[in-house]
This record gives sequence, C-alpha cells and structure tokens, in this order.
Amino acid sequence: MNIKILSDSTCDLPKELVERFDIGIVPLFVIKNEEEFLDCVSIYPKDIFAHVAAGGNLCSTAARSVGTYQEEFAKYADKYDGVIHINIGAEFSSSHQNACLAATEFDNVRVVDSRNLSTGQGLLVLKAAELAKTAASLDELKDRLDALTEKVEASFIPNQLNYLVKGGRCSSAAALGANLLKLKPCIEVRDGKMSVGKKYRGDFVKCLTAYIKDRLDGREDLDTDSIIVTYTQLPEGCMEAVLEAVNTYGHFRTVYLAEAGCTVSCHCGPSTMGIMFARK
Repeated sequence: MNIKILSDSTCDLPKELVERFDIGIVPLFVIKNEEEFLDCVSIYPKDIFAHVAAGGNLCSTAARSVGTYQEEFAKYADKYDGVIHINIGAEFSSSHQNACLAATEFDNVRVVDSRNLSTGQGLLVLKAAELAKTAASLDELKDRLDALTEKVEASFIPNQLNYLVKGGRCSSAAALGANLLKLKPCIEVRDGKMSVGKKYRGDFVKCLTAYIKDRLDGREDLDTDSIIVTYTQLPEGCMEAVLEAVNTYGHFRTVYLAEAGCTVSCHCGPSTMGIMFARK
C-alpha cells in the first residue's frame, strides 16, 4: 500500500527526518501577546525565550480546527491508498479530537492518539513511516501503532522551573525549595499523562548523567533500534555528557538529536533535556 504519514508539529522531529521519511506536518498555533503564530513556521523557540527573558508573559499553544485537518487530509486522501495522522496525546490537546472529527469525512484516513508528546510522539511517527512500507492494510497499521503507544517511554528534566511556575504547573514554594536544594525533577509521560518521577540533586550535567543511567542501564527490554535525545538551548558541555551517557548505557543503533519545538519550549523553557525510546 501507498500510505502517507502525517503528524502535528508537536512531534518535534528535525527537518532532515521529516524530509527523509516524507512526513506531512500540521503546525499548531502559538499565542504570543494574543497574536497567533504557526509553530516553527512563523515563530521559533528562540523567539519565545527572548520574549520571556525581556519580561513578556509566557506564550501558549492552541490546536488547529476541524476544518484545517479536513483541508490537510484532503491534500492526500485521493493521492494515496491511505493516510495515517498521529496526534499529540489526547490528554494534552484537543488536536486529537479535532483530527478524529475531520477524519470522518474520509474513508481512507485513520487518526492515532500517540498518548505522548514531543519526540515521544515523534518516535511513533518514525515507526509509522517504517511500518507503512510493508503494511497489508490501513487498519492493520493503525492497530500496530495503537499497540506501540504503550511501549514508548518519554521523560525529560528541566534545568529551571520558572516556566512551569509561570504556567501554573508548579508552585512558587515548591520551585524555591527545589532551587535551594538544587533539585531537578524528572517529568515522565505515563498512561498518556505527565507526572513527576525521581528528583535529582546537583549541577545539571551530573543530574542528566544520573537520569540517563537510571533510564537505560542494565535493561534488557529496550528496543535498541533508535533513541531520540530532545533538548532546548542546553548549556555548554551538556550535550557531550548526555551523548556519552546514552552511548555508555543504551547501546542504540541510531541516536537522533532533536531540538524541541514551541510546545515544549512554551511550557518548560530553555535548558531542558529528555530521552525518548521504546521497549520491545
């Protein structure tokens, strides 16, 4: 079958991978000073960070309309045997609901709830592009992707909590205590929702190394085909330490690097890093 893979910009896949696997991207809205921009089209993470650093309010994100998804699906529905669209998790955005409503107008469009975000979603998009080459049917591919959502592990560590505080996702008191104790919380995606996992203490590089060791070391259940290291404006020296830890504890065949787009940047700010991979 000839199947087109689509996703929202929240998948955070770098342009090189999007082009290599011919993935269609629907950019979400980013709201800055009540003005709408398109994620990584007319606004970029560096613009968000500069705006907040200059004293501006946090930017926010918004889903695209049912009509927009209908227009996107219509571009490919007649040219391909089928279309698979993979959304950011339904618990994080109304994008999935809107895409599902739009898909009812097409017999050959299926929508997958990634139950994840950022490159946790992106990892599923890459798997979809791979599996589409040999899929016997559109529904078979969707079923395989639905099953894979439970196997993706996504987590990240922010170096600072001020964006989470401003966005109401962390109290000022909790952030003050974390800063005084030099604590860095690990934010995990579990069952389609975000939760706080282990807290690491010390400088950021030390915390990142310990975090990667905890996630990867000694595990025999990992799909070692690929891992995605996702980040926003890391301090100097961080990436080298991260890649050394990933290669020491993970033994993945391919390590992709992805700079997070506007959704993660809006909510977590600069100096955030995470690893996304799947279990067997």
